[in-house]
Amino acid sequence: MWDYDTYTYYGSERFERDLFVDGYVDHAIFQATLLSDFYHKGFGQTDEALALVAKNPGKLTYNHAYDPRHEEAGLEQLRKDADRMNLQGVKLYTAEWHGDSRGYKLDEPWSRRYLEECIKLGIKNIHVHKGPTIRPLDRDAFDVSDVDKVATDYLDLRFVVEHVGLPRLEDFCWIATQESNVYGGLAVALPFIHTRPRYFAQVIGELLYWIGEDKILFGSDYALWTPKWLIEKFVDFQIPEDMQSEYAPITVEQKQKILGLNAAALYDIDVPADLQLAEPAGQEGVEVAAGAREPESVPS
Repeated sequence: MWDYDTYTYYGSERFERDLFVDGYVDHAIFQATLLSDFYHKGFGQTDEALALVAKNPGKLTYNHAYDPRHEEAGLEQLRKDADRMNLQGVKLYTAEWHGDSRGYKLDEPWSRRYLEECIKLGIKNIHVHKGPTIRPLDRDAFDVSDVDKVATDYLDLRFVVEHVGLPRLEDFCWIATQESNVYGGLAVALPFIHTRPRYFAQVIGELLYWIGEDKILFGSDYALWTPKWLIEKFVDFQIPEDMQSEYAPITVEQKQKILGLNAAALYDIDVPADLQLAEPAGQEGVEVAAGAREPESVPS
């Protein structure tokens, strides 16, 4: 349990230690959240974040944020940010307040203009918070249905739905299995591995069934949770035996993809040869993670 002062500001030294010393992290995708109507200088500290990226070359990728309700002025700022920050991705928060507006949809006209600008600027990875809300944000402002529309219309973009749409997991899965450019980020969902392991088994089981192992990305939602224990728990996790008739056991290769290889593919991050996966040649030799139930014999 963190004390209050640490929770309000954990600082760059704590950040680096939690990720790169204690947390098994080789390369982190670092997301911004602004919440400008609630924080005068923004919830995320942009200059400090960029300083961390400069201090840790090859270990941090920073994704900035925008709000399409800033209209033309915001578009110009996006162009400047893309150039200054070498952006490969952005993080959007559709329930963010702006004046009298208490959220926006990805398929609104101004939002579409920003997405089109992202294509022009080479920003391919659109991370969208679609998950639980906290007071005073509106639950419906994180509805996932708008992802379906823009994913269909902008195939040059990849939409990473952070928090896998919870509590709308079923809606998200139906969208992501239809749209080849929609991915699921496990931040906020993954900590249930400790407090509600059977619920997490259901979440990860549904994701693997519907959208597949190549479109699921690890996320810690640091600093609400630190990566160390999440990674340790996930490495040791297996679908409970009594649920394996519904959900297939998780393999080691699936865990490797989720923990890093999928994100590396989206961001063109070099992966050492000894950590890459061989091309599959069938099911022979597939290593099933510990705890998998032995297959039942089939009567002749």
